[in-house]
Amino acid sequence: MAFSIPNLFPPLLLLLLSLSVNSGTAHDYQDALSKAILFFEGQRSGFLPQDQRMQWRANSGLGDGWTYNLDLTGGYYDAGDNVKFGFPMAFTTTMLSWSVIEFGDMMPPNEHRNALVAIRWATDYLLKTVSQPNRIFVQVGDPISDHSCWERPEDMDTSRTVYAVDAPNPASDVAGETAAALAASSMAFRSSDPAYSETLLRNAVKAFQLADNYRGAYSDNANVRDGVCPYYCDFDGYQDELLWGAAWLRRATEDDNFLNYIQSNGKTLGAEENINEFGWDNKHAGLNVLVSKEVLEGKVLSLDSYKTSAESFLCTLIPETSSSHIEYTPGGLIYRPGGSNLQHATSIAFLELVYANYLSRTSQTINCGNIYVNAQTLRQRAKKQVDYILGDNPMGMSYMVGYGNKYPQRIHHRGSSLPSIKDHPQVIACKEGSIYFNSSNPNPNVLVGAIVGGPGEDDLYGDDRADFRKSEPTTYINAPFVGILAYFVANPNP
Repeated sequence: MAFSIPNLFPPLLLLLLSLSVNSGTAHDYQDALSKAILFFEGQRSGFLPQDQRMQWRANSGLGDGWTYNLDLTGGYYDAGDNVKFGFPMAFTTTMLSWSVIEFGDMMPPNEHRNALVAIRWATDYLLKTVSQPNRIFVQVGDPISDHSCWERPEDMDTSRTVYAVDAPNPASDVAGETAAALAASSMAFRSSDPAYSETLLRNAVKAFQLADNYRGAYSDNANVRDGVCPYYCDFDGYQDELLWGAAWLRRATEDDNFLNYIQSNGKTLGAEENINEFGWDNKHAGLNVLVSKEVLEGKVLSLDSYKTSAESFLCTLIPETSSSHIEYTPGGLIYRPGGSNLQHATSIAFLELVYANYLSRTSQTINCGNIYVNAQTLRQRAKKQVDYILGDNPMGMSYMVGYGNKYPQRIHHRGSSLPSIKDHPQVIACKEGSIYFNSSNPNPNVLVGAIVGGPGEDDLYGDDRADFRKSEPTTYINAPFVGILAYFVANPNP
């Protein structure tokens, strides 16, 4: 609502009032970046290292893989449970790696190192999942038994079922995303650890071949369906992961074979479909942005349809354009129905910043029909999402745990909500944890850096442990936020 300030105020006070009305909170992006990366230590599975900073966590899942006589320890729990789901873990790894590739030079050196450590905790595990010929391990842990318990990962006594897909059964989605993760991470490690980078790239090619040779969705396989569904079924098809994996291999290798693959398979694999989605299941918007880099640079004009799709998507995010149709909450947060809404806000803001970088380097703008959109506009829109998450919202709450003065205290997370094994060495059995789940007390262990699912379409957040759609953190909400925060550490006022 427009208003005017009466002239009875002196000029200096007028200026101060104007500043307080027009500017949001000044956020400490470097503090938020440190915490966003630290979060991943709270999600670790396996033997924890000596330099583990999240001290309330301890070793867990140490027998993972024994039924195959294979070491499948390590990796990350995806959210507030104790299952290792390969599909979202691989996407998380891709996004952490992309964060370092695009924005790593903007990170303070110690946080750049911490980000690489976070990536390697995942890639060491992903290498194990593709270590056997014509087989990919897609999950460890039976989610039915896991979700019926409320227990610390350190006490885990639920079935650690290993879910594997053997050729000729298909797993194009998980194998394609794993290929993307390993290819992207090979770029992240190229300067600091060339030998490891080469190992990652070699295995990325192997994972992609498995994905492409035996096409289909992993959740269509009877031997894994009951484990992966309904949690991380492939709802949107496997085709996008094939193109996504090929695009990352093209970026990592500059090999024209992968370029040819993208060109020749684009239409048959539905590259122009669902251009407005990006997340652990649907890669289309991210694929289009990724591939557009070479088009904008004038290197590969034959992929212009990807640039067109990328820019069509970005135009939908701008309310002033004729093609706008993305829903926002009254407070300005990108909103999509379903759970864990902040995954959309972080992943979409990430794509806005990446594309803004590509536009800046090539001095281009986007034609959105009735207006032209430049890099600065995209960056300012991304900043609004970031600042909303960090506290500039109707609740006045940071949705990153441990950041700011007011943040979620009762997150849906087993390890955070139960007394730590260091404070309570006795085992807390499956159902014994229920009293902690049902308690209205704040979680005893602060999962620093965790970004929760976030508020509803009305901007309201109840801080309720049982409301997992709003109160559960996930690795794939945090992963793109790492890159976003790195940008704003270096450019707080775009």
